[in-house]
Amino acid sequence: MKLLDRIERHLKDTHMSATRFGRRAVGDPRFVLDLRMGRRPRRRTLERVEAYLASVSPGRQSHQ
Repeated sequence: MKLLDRIERHLKDTHMSATRFGRRAVGDPRFVLDLRMGRRPRRRTLERVEAYLASVSPGRQSHQ
């Protein structure tokens, strides 16, 4: 599954806004919006997103 698809699933499952996710995962509130527009993140950014997704359980509300 592509990164954006995984992020979109996480947003749906947690009812989190795209800007909140970007701010929490990589410190960039436009991150998801930019991905939707075709942004290709650097390897280090991908690692940060992967680490963030691994740190939260699906449906866990405390990360909103």
